[in-house]
Amino acid sequence: MLPALILSLAALGIALLRLWAYRAQLLDMARVLEETPPESNLCLTVRMSGAAPRRLCQAVNKRLEEGRQLRQEIQKREQELKYTMACISHDIRTPLAGAMGYLQLLEAEPERSAEYLGIVGERLKELEELLEELFLYTRLQGGSLPLECGETAALPPLWDALAEFYPQFEAAGVEPELRFDREDMKVWANSEALGRVYRNLIANALRHGGGALAVSGQDGEIFFSNALLPGPRPNPEHLFDRFYQSSPARAKGGAGLGLSIVRELQERMGGQVSAQITGDILEIKLSFRDDVVPF
Repeated sequence: MLPALILSLAALGIALLRLWAYRAQLLDMARVLEETPPESNLCLTVRMSGAAPRRLCQAVNKRLEEGRQLRQEIQKREQELKYTMACISHDIRTPLAGAMGYLQLLEAEPERSAEYLGIVGERLKELEELLEELFLYTRLQGGSLPLECGETAALPPLWDALAEFYPQFEAAGVEPELRFDREDMKVWANSEALGRVYRNLIANALRHGGGALAVSGQDGEIFFSNALLPGPRPNPEHLFDRFYQSSPARAKGGAGLGLSIVRELQERMGGQVSAQITGDILEIKLSFRDDVVPF
């Protein structure tokens, strides 16, 4: 009887010690969590034996890591939002300020009204194009722009885009060079979106290029090549990033969204876009899905 009582008391004592150890460990974990700043890379440790304490510690550490990742993502998005707002504010303010300036000149020199009103119209057109790009990019990012793709003739949208920029080509003294294996080339695309891709690439070449524009294509790929201006070179790895411009001064015009829209549209059509610089030549390659059956 006495030995059984002694064994029972010993077992009770061991159980109480384990409970005390559990309590002490939990209190220690709570203290560490309360005293540690949220941005810390803290990971809790457990000294107690048994699967339950280790499982609890692992679950807490998992939640801590998820919280850290969530905070980092929120901080990243906040920084991106601030940068986006700064870029949008600058790009909208520039043509708007120009228009306001010429309107003030118009009041002082009414005899030059035709000239000044023409410049004001140009600045407002720039502003309209900026807002259109922002709206399109927002729709693409939000997935609210459905694209129905199919076998599409690659060249008619290109002819239309080149004709649209004829005044700019003529003013720059540039004659596009076209090299295609066949005029009936087809790609898997949406005709309207493909035309927008062409227009953005042409506009980018005219705005940032330093010479003739060459467009060529074969086997589901189309290439836009143009010489680069002297000065800072664009980074091909970031060329299609949102608001990217090789010059920090952002003095070339545009919102820095044109090539981002090109990438978004290409990917929505199942294709890809890439860039490389060889010497003084920038080459942008459009790759399309190979769903089209060759003729």
